[in-house]
Amino acid sequence: MAKQPHIGITTSYKDGRQAVDHYYISAVEKAGGLPIIVPMLATQEAAKAFASLLDGLIITGGPGITKGLIGTLPEDLEPVDPVRDLSDTYIYDAMSDKPVFGICYGMQFINAQAGGTIYADLNVQHVGAGPHSNGRGAKPHPVTLVAGSRLADILGQTSVMVNTYHIQAISETGTGLDVTAYGDDGIIEGIASSDGRQIGVQWHPERLPEQLPLFEAFVEQCRQTLLAKV
Repeated sequence: MAKQPHIGITTSYKDGRQAVDHYYISAVEKAGGLPIIVPMLATQEAAKAFASLLDGLIITGGPGITKGLIGTLPEDLEPVDPVRDLSDTYIYDAMSDKPVFGICYGMQFINAQAGGTIYADLNVQHVGAGPHSNGRGAKPHPVTLVAGSRLADILGQTSVMVNTYHIQAISETGTGLDVTAYGDDGIIEGIASSDGRQIGVQWHPERLPEQLPLFEAFVEQCRQTLLAKV
């Protein structure tokens, strides 16, 4: 039986409670990984200890990111809680030699950590931006995948329909990151690190059954990390 990699899933923090959307857990399980919920970690030492238990990390969606921000957050977008921001930073840094998958806020977080910038409000700062904050249940929109990118290779095509639920987006990519997908309006929808260790998408593939291959590929990458330790 193939070894089951341990996949960390970050939590959201609000009103003193930590939680994670069950769609992330389900997607990891279906892809063959063992989901491990990552609690809010208050120290770098705790994050390093927790990271030693993991073979990969998923940074989930969340509120408005403030790192690398260009402009001012709209009044109706709550910023990420400082507790989560610090915890995400600690666990991300501790996973510096393991695969990381950023989803929505998670992709923006990876970009900001690499020195990239983030639009605070697409509707104000990007002329011609489509409706990116229209709700997870709204009509999907098309995204073009860069031919030859890991994202295109995994999904086996260069155009997909995705859901969307964000007001912020990447403006400039950080060091060592390549654009792997973009919307018809030019908004960056996917990134990957040049070394292949990190991948990010702006949409929510955990809610799209047809995009399970993204999680399967990530889990397999994490399995190889696990086998390399044996």
